[in-house]
Amino acid sequence: MSENTLFDKIWNQHTVKELPTGQTQLFIGLHLVHEVTSPQAFQMLRENNWQVSFPERTFATADHIVPTNNQTRPFQDPLAETMMNELEKNVKEFGVKLFGIGNQNQGIVHVIGPELGLTQPGMTIACGDSHTSTHGAFGSLGFGIGTSQVRDVLATQCLAMNKLKVRKIEVKEKLSLGVYAKDLILNIIHELGINGGKGFAYEYCGNAIEQMNMEERMTICNMSIEGGALIGYVNPDQTTFKYIQGRKFAPTGKKFDLAIQYWKSICSEKSAKYDDKIKMNGKDIEPMITWGINPGQSIKINQKLPIIVDLPEQQQESAKLAYTHMNLEEGQKMEGLKINVAFIGSCTNSRITDLREAAKFVNGKKIAKNVQGLVVPGSVAVKLQAEKEELDVIFKKAGFEWRNAGCSLCLGMNTDKLKGTELCASSSNRNFIGRQGSPKGKTVLMSPAMVAIAAIQGQIADVRKYAKEITQAIN
Repeated sequence: MSENTLFDKIWNQHTVKELPTGQTQLFIGLHLVHEVTSPQAFQMLRENNWQVSFPERTFATADHIVPTNNQTRPFQDPLAETMMNELEKNVKEFGVKLFGIGNQNQGIVHVIGPELGLTQPGMTIACGDSHTSTHGAFGSLGFGIGTSQVRDVLATQCLAMNKLKVRKIEVKEKLSLGVYAKDLILNIIHELGINGGKGFAYEYCGNAIEQMNMEERMTICNMSIEGGALIGYVNPDQTTFKYIQGRKFAPTGKKFDLAIQYWKSICSEKSAKYDDKIKMNGKDIEPMITWGINPGQSIKINQKLPIIVDLPEQQQESAKLAYTHMNLEEGQKMEGLKINVAFIGSCTNSRITDLREAAKFVNGKKIAKNVQGLVVPGSVAVKLQAEKEELDVIFKKAGFEWRNAGCSLCLGMNTDKLKGTELCASSSNRNFIGRQGSPKGKTVLMSPAMVAIAAIQGQIADVRKYAKEITQAIN
């Protein structure tokens, strides 16, 4: 088993006791809740006459079901309005802080946690959302949990968990021009498989990771769960500390200096033992896109689609289903495939640096006819910052719709949905059948820059053909 890794240190520090089941009872430092997985949990508290044990460690936001165009109350969708009312009632009754509609801190749960300084190194963080692994970018352990576990954390501030093994994924050499964090994590999932991380926490390291900003690291950790890993994390460093400093809930003054000392102490030791090690070269990574119905069904943009009989036997049935659903053929190329919708957003790629990068490729251009383009900032703060930089003007002049903060077209739980067999170039994290609202809709995952180029061209294209020109023009 692993020893002296960041995972081991945080796990040990938060262990309350070993349970008869063999699981560990872990104390949870930060609990984030939203409107979808919390109503039943709060109701269970109510039925048992329980209270929220540590309301000061619990924060709520509205993101999954909120409309991103018209947010006037009541919402046009009655179910969304009902869920929003339930959240507002529950947080008021149980004394939990809510960042609701109209609040300057509202946004996607995995965007607001970091930007408010709630997410800090050394923490255990839980949320009723599978992409809680995002917070591991700060050197924390982020657990995506189910509704019954949301109840447990609300009532006890603890979780019963099986300890994970730790896989070290070292990525050397900086990524090439036109290649992004999204491409790296899609490549990792492709190489290791969608089940390759089951039972593991992934530690991302190497100079390719060290040179990334915090938002790029969040993208990688966010999609760890798509590779089967419950947790993905990066050891905290100066980039981490600089990001946190000055944020609303971050420690200040001498407390911040003391915090840095602790944050450094929980980093993996050079002598740390791992259960598995993987090495990759960042220069070998190319722009990646998905072609199928899970994030592991992906190829490099210039590759041809796989031949089914050449795939491992356990992947063949899923590939057949994917080809049928996506209306694709073995051996064809994805480049040049026409799109109907271009979506820039989600907890994976809706932060300010994502929008800045996409705007570079959109500036001065128009999206193709018959393409609907949506840009959905991950939080009110991201939206306001983007508008301050006039990124919204760039997107709107190009023909994109500029929306309010929310999960939007990442999932079919709000008014933003694909229609019929529409094909969407998406910066989100899942391409499951029906994920974007239509059972016949098609989703192709890619980086925000790739989505921007696809929108302009009206078809999937290699961003590298435009990246050099854009970079030269900016410089």
